[in-house]
Amino acid sequence: MPDQKNGRRRFLQRALAAGGALLLSGCDQLSRSNWFTRMLDSAEKLTFGAQRLLLPRKAMAQEFTAADLSPDFRSNGTSNPANPLYQALAANRFADYRLQVGGLVAQPRTYSLDDLKALPSRTQITRHDCVEGWSAIGKWGGVSFGSFLRQVGADLSAKYVGFKCADDYFTSIDMPTALHPQTVLALTYDGQPLPPKYGFPMKLRMPTKLGYKNPKHIQAIFVTNTYPGGYWEDQGYNWFGGS
Repeated sequence: MPDQKNGRRRFLQRALAAGGALLLSGCDQLSRSNWFTRMLDSAEKLTFGAQRLLLPRKAMAQEFTAADLSPDFRSNGTSNPANPLYQALAANRFADYRLQVGGLVAQPRTYSLDDLKALPSRTQITRHDCVEGWSAIGKWGGVSFGSFLRQVGADLSAKYVGFKCADDYFTSIDMPTALHPQTVLALTYDGQPLPPKYGFPMKLRMPTKLGYKNPKHIQAIFVTNTYPGGYWEDQGYNWFGGS
């Protein structure tokens, strides 16, 4: 029964995002029109409400054992951002890296890699589901994002948390997803520092979401009540993107 439930959930995730992908590939002209964008926004809100009714807020993604790890975990998205700032940080082994945290938080500040590594961490072995149709199981370690938001005094009643990345990618999630116990600021993969192809120095790992909702090479995090959108979402992909 658990496998059937997980299978149904993955089917729903991919079907919802695939609808956005079809829109992206076939309706570029429509997506640039104001009236169609407003229509999409209204439909997105309806979809979001329906998904929240159908899928429990604390529904847990399946966790696996080391024996289940995929021998080949593909990289999706940018592996090595060409952004000059990212390249300069890489040249200095990210000694000068600072994660910016702002918006609706009591303590806006920056975090170095050492600051992040000093926070309590957890490890999970979970499946990554890509909208392109492939999946892989990997071992991720890092900081509970819910604990992190509480530490910075985030307004937990706010609607959204947004992310800006070194490759100009950006996305956003709802606050219940941010507080989900399996949402992690990942700093390691398989017990080693996160490889650049998986998002070094840090990525958001959410096994309850499709791959494009898991931003890599994160530079800034902000809490807001203003809908932030996302790179793919603004082009027609489903904003919710999971459970």
